[in-house]
Amino acid sequence: MIIYFGADHLGFKLKEYLKDFVKNEGFEIADLGNDHYDEDDDYPDFAAAVARKVSRGFESSRGIVICGSGVGVDVVANKFPNVRSALAMSPNQAFDSRNDINTNVLTLAADFLDGEAAKKIVRVWLSTPFSDEPRHQRRLSKIVQVESEILESGSLKNESGF
Repeated sequence: MIIYFGADHLGFKLKEYLKDFVKNEGFEIADLGNDHYDEDDDYPDFAAAVARKVSRGFESSRGIVICGSGVGVDVVANKFPNVRSALAMSPNQAFDSRNDINTNVLTLAADFLDGEAAKKIVRVWLSTPFSDEPRHQRRLSKIVQVESEILESGSLKNESGF
């Protein structure tokens, strides 16, 4: 499995710290940027690059995206089909996101996590399988259905026209 990384300037240092850790955990990695510190870069560029790769190869890849708050990259990543991104601030959240929702993109908040805390979250997220329980499968099926309806209609209108 390949793990794609992406981070803006606020997440750059944490991304660089985590890449070797993930590689040493036995995963192939690909860094989609930024490849240098640039205080003028924009988080949507890197989150979109990672999410696009995961969206196209969601059965054989995952992604880790990082910005200051984590919120921006999480919002961008969740725009892509087949991507389920979760902002995790603890190992327990990372576990639940994988076990219950089968997330394939992990979002980290560099302004709120140090390297060691982030490593714990990443380790749990990478090692936790999807539970495949019927209730979780049912809920994922509903997520896929909502996503399909939006993509097919090109609209978010509900029955009342809004």
